Amino acid sequence: MTIRSDRAGTDDARADAGALGGATPVPSTPVPTSGDGGAPGPADLSAEQLLAAYASGELSPVEAVEAVLERIERDNPALNAFCLVRPEEAREAAAASAERWRRGEPRGALDGVPASVKDIHLTRGWPTLKGSVTTSQEGPWEEDSPVVARLRENNAVFVGKTTTPELAWKGVTDGPLTGVTRNPWDLSTTPGGSSGGSAAAVAAGMGPLATGTDGGGSIRIPASFSGVCGIKPTWGLVPHYPASPFGSLAHTGPMARTVGDTALMLEVMTGFDPRDWMAMPTPAPGLGDVRRSTDAEELVRGVRIAYSPTLGGLEVDPEVARAVADAVAVFASLGARVEEVDPGLPESRDEFHVLWYSGAAKATEKLTERQRDLLDPGLRAIIEEGLTYSAQDYLTAMALRMEMGARMGRFHTTYDLLLTPTTPIAAFEAGLESPSHLAGEGWTSWAGFSYPFNMTQQPAASVPCGFTGAGLPVGLQVVGPRHSDALVLAACRAFELARPRAGRRP
Repeated sequence: MTIRSDRAGTDDARADAGALGGATPVPSTPVPTSGDGGAPGPADLSAEQLLAAYASGELSPVEAVEAVLERIERDNPALNAFCLVRPEEAREAAAASAERWRRGEPRGALDGVPASVKDIHLTRGWPTLKGSVTTSQEGPWEEDSPVVARLRENNAVFVGKTTTPELAWKGVTDGPLTGVTRNPWDLSTTPGGSSGGSAAAVAAGMGPLATGTDGGGSIRIPASFSGVCGIKPTWGLVPHYPASPFGSLAHTGPMARTVGDTALMLEVMTGFDPRDWMAMPTPAPGLGDVRRSTDAEELVRGVRIAYSPTLGGLEVDPEVARAVADAVAVFASLGARVEEVDPGLPESRDEFHVLWYSGAAKATEKLTERQRDLLDPGLRAIIEEGLTYSAQDYLTAMALRMEMGARMGRFHTTYDLLLTPTTPIAAFEAGLESPSHLAGEGWTSWAGFSYPFNMTQQPAASVPCGFTGAGLPVGLQVVGPRHSDALVLAACRAFELARPRAGRRP
């Protein structure tokens, strides 16, 4: 028996246009220009700008989706951001959306906006292979994950599914099924992972919105490496189904080019779904206010901000450190109360490994030996280690998690937000798990700013804050206490308003 969300696929459950703050929101950032400095095309517009253009009649969803499909056809062979593209289905959905807009009857907060789905989320009618050669394509594929159901009921136009490393196990995007995904800012480098296909697609203008998952940094790392925005929401805010083998480390969240789009997408994604028995019952308040605000100072004036440049001693590339320090200074200039202070989190890499590697072992427990031989060698190695852990090891790791969560809870009674680099380095060579100076080390050797906040389940976002001398993006991480998702995005929005990127894109 197939269990469906009571929202999924039903016309009468779809939100009316504007139900999430209006179908014609204020554009959140300057319109990006094309690479040669010329006029932007529809593929370069944000979701908010597209919705405003649909409402005014300046642009049709058919034109927007066609522009995105043309961008995919042109750039995906080099980037490998998509593992599945369904242009005819997208065109059909765009035509239906255009007719609704023509009648003045748009339905849903994303009617006609192109979007893509990470190949981890179930999508009705499309195979979800999770980046693995061991997953059968036969299906049947009869069900949407909650996040896909919410996007579908709000009439987003799905253009395809984005690449992920096998079972989303690491912080870069490559694997035996789909090969190597590349960064649109520099094709020799990785876009990060595991939501690397989503990040590359959004950065390159192959749709303004994409879903991501984050179990140890898998939204924030590619957002940082690829120069886009993304948030790992408070755990449970966005329903997750099927349940992840990585348990409560795994979050689902939005990825977009602007903070306004990120907030809009998160607004759509939140809410109850009966298939996730641990999901929060109500949406996060305040996201609409965040995306409609145009006053950077008002968003962060008086907010108590802690800045930890190394999070207890992590080594940070000097160019990354400078870009992040410059970004932190912006918050002080906007009236926030900024203090350099570290939260004093304990070292947790080994404990994270216990939880993560055990999850990988659980995810593959039904595979045959022949199938295991087909897996990414790195994944196979952590599975073998995961099988050696005892229940006592797992409970010990969980005890450290609880200690970390309590420590951050106390920390946030003094500080509203914590700012850090998203990653200590910029993007490195595509096809490698770690940069050359960490050769042989796993991806967690350079992800020490991200996975601790999966342990604590806090909301954590990455917003672009600068570039290295080589032109690679740098991300600023904004972390808040549990349930402060709107405040986290408000800080990101304030920074974006104060330091717009002036249309810079790959």
